[in-house]
Amino acid sequence: MTPSRALRPASGLLARLRPAAVAVDDVRAAAATVLPALATGSLRAAVLTDPSGGPVLVLAEDERRTRLPLRDLAEDMTDAGVAPTADGVAAALTAVVTGRPVSDAAAARAGVAVLDWADGARSAVGWRVVVRRGERTVAWTPSDRADADVVARTRSGATARAADAGGVLRVEGPVALWSHPGAPVLATAALAAPDRLLARIADAGLPLRDPHVVVTPARPLACAVAGVADRLAALTGEACVRLPWSGLAALRWL
Repeated sequence: MTPSRALRPASGLLARLRPAAVAVDDVRAAAATVLPALATGSLRAAVLTDPSGGPVLVLAEDERRTRLPLRDLAEDMTDAGVAPTADGVAAALTAVVTGRPVSDAAAARAGVAVLDWADGARSAVGWRVVVRRGERTVAWTPSDRADADVVARTRSGATARAADAGGVLRVEGPVALWSHPGAPVLATAALAAPDRLLARIADAGLPLRDPHVVVTPARPLACAVAGVADRLAALTGEACVRLPWSGLAALRWL
C-alpha cells in the first residue's frame, strides 16, 4: 500500500459500518456531569487516577466496590455503537451505574421477589430478589459476607414487598393478564401472594377454578383455566412455563 493510499480517508460501506469511537475524555466529561446526581444515599461514585492503568470509575456501595477503567468503558461504548456525543455517552454511563451489582444492604432494604429463569434452556422458573432502579431492575447475588440468616431475612422481606409491588389487571375473555408498566420484571411479583391476585381476578369478573398461570419473566402474567393456559403457552411464540396454581408453592429460590 502506498503512503498516499494509507492517508486517504475511509469511504464507502466500510466507513459507514465502522462505529464512531468514544474517547476516554468523552467518558470522563460524562462522569463529571452525571455522577453527582447518581451518587446518592449509600452510593459513592468517583473517577480516580490509577498510575498504571489510567483513570478508573469507582463505585462503592455498602460492601460492594466496583472498579471500571475508563479505557474499557470507552471501548465497550464504541463496540455497542454509542454515539460519541455528550448525551449519548452520559446515557450509556448512567446505564452502567444503574446496572452495578446490588449490595446486601440494598437488597435487604428494597429487594422484591420475582420469578426468573432457573436454567439456560428456559424450561423452569424460580424466585429471585431484585432491586428496582428507575425503570431498570437488577438481580441480587449475595456477597461472601451474607450468611444463611441474612439471605433468609432478605428473601422474606422481598417476598413481603412483592405482594405490594403493584400492577395492572386486564381481563380478555377467559384470560386475566397482570402486568407492571413501570418495570415489566415486577409483573411476576404478584405471585408471591397468589390468593390476593386470584381474588382481584374474581372481582374483575373472571372467577377461575383450578387456575393455571403462564409465566414468561419480564412479560405479563396470563392466568386461565388449564385448557386455555395450554393453548396460550403453545401460541406464545417465546419460552414460557405453565404452572398450576398449586405448583407456585413449590418454586425454589435461585
